Amino acid sequence: MTETFRHSGEYPQQQSSAPVPPGGTQGGYPPPPVYAPEAPQAPAPARRRRAKGPVALLAAVAIAAAAVGGGTAYAVQTLTDKDGGSSATSTDVVPTSKKGTVSGVAAAVSPSIVEVGATTGQGKSTGSGVITRSDGEIVTNNHVIAGATSIKVRTNDGKTYDAEVVGTDSKKDLALIQLKGASGLKPATLGNSDNVKVGDEVVAIGSPEGLTGTVTSGIISALERDVTVATGDGDGRQQPQNPQGGWPFEFDGREFNGDTGSSKTTYKALQTDASLNPGNSGGALIDMNGNIIGINSAMYSPSSSQGGSEAASSGSVGLGFAIPIDAVKDDLGKLRAGSKT
Repeated sequence: MTETFRHSGEYPQQQSSAPVPPGGTQGGYPPPPVYAPEAPQAPAPARRRRAKGPVALLAAVAIAAAAVGGGTAYAVQTLTDKDGGSSATSTDVVPTSKKGTVSGVAAAVSPSIVEVGATTGQGKSTGSGVITRSDGEIVTNNHVIAGATSIKVRTNDGKTYDAEVVGTDSKKDLALIQLKGASGLKPATLGNSDNVKVGDEVVAIGSPEGLTGTVTSGIISALERDVTVATGDGDGRQQPQNPQGGWPFEFDGREFNGDTGSSKTTYKALQTDASLNPGNSGGALIDMNGNIIGINSAMYSPSSSQGGSEAASSGSVGLGFAIPIDAVKDDLGKLRAGSKT
């Protein structure tokens, strides 16, 4: 016989002509189905699944490519929120393998921090600055460059540039300067200071005492501290540094580093215990993802207060202050337009 046996009691329609045993359809054989189930098609899904293998692989590759391209912001945002760091931004500056480490932050951000030297009629002073564009646009403190007749900037790789003032805002103690003939510099990533919390880890980079690229670390100690700094006496002259270093400022009703004078301004600052010393002014306060969250502007040391202790006890005692980066970003448009107030 050439008949093929069917599994599960299935019969082809041709069996309808087979002899019916005694008793009619009530005999030992059930009646054939009206139509044959499509059993032969059962292997087809397996074949289709095998055929989809390369297609699925291509689809996975396409999805991965999309993540590397246009989908990066979402993926990085998730990493930023999950792995720590104080600012919720769409940029991770520090490589994943060194994420959350001081060394990782230092390596990633140090090329974006410069030393700023200003010459005035009263002498020379040293501060720091943050590169905001690859052509040499730099944010620093206004008190670092106020009244300067010339400005020299040294980058992390040791190159020196002349610079000119683009815009100033003495009320926020901010200034924007531009390097001459610079290109290909690494701009810093400006973060979001609104999400900074007390206890967040931070890194400070600047040029204390002219030591370019010095790195210190600590935490955010407090928020919205009222810090008062001199804005000058109205003729653009720079407020001189204290002989032990540092610019005059007021905090908690007391003066530090000398007399702030009659023309001054108060802003809400981030407080940090990361070590800041004379020359850190204008440098960066950075979260652990490598985003700038503040511009360092003032520091306290025991000998800097009126009637303070001897100079031998001077230095950082873990009370530093920084201008929140959101205030800086709000001011950039005006500074770039050349406003000088």
